[in-house]
Amino acid sequence: MRIFAIHASQVAEIASDEAAQDLPGLQLPEHGYLWLSVTRAELEHLQLPLQAALQNLCKLQLLDLHLSDLLNTQLPSRFDFTSQYDLLVFRGLVVNASEATVTGNQPLNHLPKRGGPPILRRIDTSPVGFVVFDRVLLTVHPNAHPLRDTYARRLLAASGTQAHPTTTPGAPDGRSTGARGVPANPADLMLRIVNQMVDAYLALRRELSQQLDHWQAELLNPKTRFNNWNALLSARLSLHHLDEICEDQRAAIQDWIEALKSWPEHDELLNRHQRDLLHVRSRDVLEHIERVLHHVQRLEQNAETTVQMHFNAQSHRTNEIMRTLTVLTAIFLPLNLIAGIFGMNFEFIPLLHMSNGFWWAMIAMGITAAGLVLFFWRKRYLERSSR
Repeated sequence: MRIFAIHASQVAEIASDEAAQDLPGLQLPEHGYLWLSVTRAELEHLQLPLQAALQNLCKLQLLDLHLSDLLNTQLPSRFDFTSQYDLLVFRGLVVNASEATVTGNQPLNHLPKRGGPPILRRIDTSPVGFVVFDRVLLTVHPNAHPLRDTYARRLLAASGTQAHPTTTPGAPDGRSTGARGVPANPADLMLRIVNQMVDAYLALRRELSQQLDHWQAELLNPKTRFNNWNALLSARLSLHHLDEICEDQRAAIQDWIEALKSWPEHDELLNRHQRDLLHVRSRDVLEHIERVLHHVQRLEQNAETTVQMHFNAQSHRTNEIMRTLTVLTAIFLPLNLIAGIFGMNFEFIPLLHMSNGFWWAMIAMGITAAGLVLFFWRKRYLERSSR
């Protein structure tokens, strides 16, 4: 568990080992707000102390239904609100990570793991919960999820504060984050974290495109026999699931934007500039989600189109083979007729008793075959289509 006190450009972190013990006596800073970040396992074990801390800080507690939503590992992206706080659940990527403890022994994976390209087999999603109060932001992260520590390093770097010793080394350079500053309120902090989660989806575009482009080249190459159909089917199913996840994310952010419009115009904790900034940042997050959604849908369409083109090409090659065989059959059919006529068991057949009758028959058969070949060639029945 990590707790940060944020005001203007200053960020102070409360030590993790002391945060859980001091929850009931936690106080709001004189200015600014608090960021309470817990994992799902910590929330499950610290429900009562955390509810007591929220009662002390915000004069209210989380509803039981919202608390169960925050503990649910299979919940899709959604938005809900009360008169005192807003709740946003947003599914983020979990790459090469899994829940240390899963509530109710439910599986974490949201995407199918039946083969597919390596990049899709490594992708999993898990919900991250955000509870936005006036001066408190509560975030609930998956167990062993790097998002919280990654953004905490960025936040500390932006404020010029040294990262906590227990954090993972390799914090980004403060010059890259200082330009954006420190979030002015809990809603702004939530949107920045959500935007970082969406950017993780955008980072997948190159690997996904390269994998599907490789399969497209194999499917359309007439010299290769593509037999990786199970992996291709799994990839299409995974892309379909990603499409559904992005749709839920977009709907959740759109609901948040609509709720943001209903906030009171005159708020002592939120001036006009900060309100406009929230609207702009919310629209920016929505635009990023729509970019991811557009890319996933385009990959789905490309995969479907490539499969159709593959079978169309196979059908075209089969038609060419059948056309060639039909032409050859049509050429030899008159020759078989001539041979059948001279093979009849009649005593008197023209040319049968002539010394050069065989050669006359062969000449007639050759002329007939050459004429048919020339006729079919003029009709373009013997030409190969260009590849």
